[in-house]
Amino acid sequence: MNIADTTDNTAGPLVLRPGDSGYDEEIAGFQTGFAQRPAVVLAVSSADDVRAAVRYAAAEHLPIGVQATGHGLPGASEGGVLVTTQRMDRVSVDAVARTVRLQAGVRWGQVVAAAGPYGLAPLNGSAPSVGAVSYTLSGGLPILAREFGYAADHVRSLDLVTADGRLRHVTRESGPGLYWALLGGGHGFGIVTELEIGLVPVRTLYGGSVSFDGRQTDPAALLRAYEAWTRTVPDGLTSSFAAVPYPDVPALPPHLRGRYVVSVRVAYTGADGPELAAPLREFGPVLADSLREMPYAESRTIHSDPDFPHAYYGDSAVLGELDLAAAAEVLARTGPDAGGPMCVVQINHLGGALARPAPNSVPHRDGRFLVRLLTAGDREQARAVLDPAFALLADVTLGRARGFAFGAGDRTEGFYDAGTRERLAGLKSQYDPASLFRDDFGVSACR
Repeated sequence: MNIADTTDNTAGPLVLRPGDSGYDEEIAGFQTGFAQRPAVVLAVSSADDVRAAVRYAAAEHLPIGVQATGHGLPGASEGGVLVTTQRMDRVSVDAVARTVRLQAGVRWGQVVAAAGPYGLAPLNGSAPSVGAVSYTLSGGLPILAREFGYAADHVRSLDLVTADGRLRHVTRESGPGLYWALLGGGHGFGIVTELEIGLVPVRTLYGGSVSFDGRQTDPAALLRAYEAWTRTVPDGLTSSFAAVPYPDVPALPPHLRGRYVVSVRVAYTGADGPELAAPLREFGPVLADSLREMPYAESRTIHSDPDFPHAYYGDSAVLGELDLAAAAEVLARTGPDAGGPMCVVQINHLGGALARPAPNSVPHRDGRFLVRLLTAGDREQARAVLDPAFALLADVTLGRARGFAFGAGDRTEGFYDAGTRERLAGLKSQYDPASLFRDDFGVSACR
């Protein structure tokens, strides 16, 4: 079947195949560690283009992967169809309703810029270049997570194309089952073309980081102090602990080259932020301190995620409690003297609004901490570091966060509890019985 047969006499998506000019550029994403060679790339610009792409893939019995910015896994498009949504980048803010409508290819930086003039902010994560839709479908852990919960908790409606080629408008009221599945279940149920999500009335926040030299102050001691401090803060204060062994390379700023930097990051909208964060400076000799009142538009500087494409592998564990002895061993095995590839450790304090029930499939809401590990090097080198590290935390692990699984292994267990997985499988059977959308993290249609 020719893709032109599905376009209803419209121009339809841009079609690219291996060897075509522009093919390599179209499949390239922020994550450079994964090679993918879809048989067909369909670059879409509208919901009608998406419908045509889905109808074509269904007729040809080809699996579909979806890519906006390419920060995460590339999806199951090898030998199949990759739908790229980067051209669908419209953002529309309703300041009165405190909502924003955004298309499938929109990046969070665009939404921050559009909402800011109204004194509003989206529930975006730490990297402004991440695609807003995929982030939200995986749950979405915002900068202000403990105050407002997951981004998925604030979605008002979704427009998507399901496996039957139908464009659906889904709300909690009009399609509670599909609404529940999409928000936490990701692209396994269709291609979301547009969503409407709530904004929060935040103009400024108190945030930044306090950093220490991990060679001069024991990182395990810093982690113990951080964990104790998290027990004293209000639910609305969001923070994380990070340990980064920077390589000694010219591409880095001189003050970071070869350093082992351990940091505590903070984001908080309350007036007592300076008082709550003051104990952090007592953890040890401070290497750098960027805590300050800032406009929300500068919140990206709290984490200062890399803004250039690169290869990375990683995974995560949601913990019921933080086993400090096991976490100390993780730090020892991933630090600069461990001898393996560079490994970044980040430990997010959960709870607060993240623990509140919501009508979606985001799992493991009873977790108290999220441990995330990211490595450089190739996949096998990554697994040699990550698998033993996460095994140390197995006794307190509730599961994994699908938004932070970056191809270190092929495991699909742990993303959902048994009840959630069973319900997702039932809905998969209803909306995608042939498993056309393979980006389902192990949730298969019931047979």
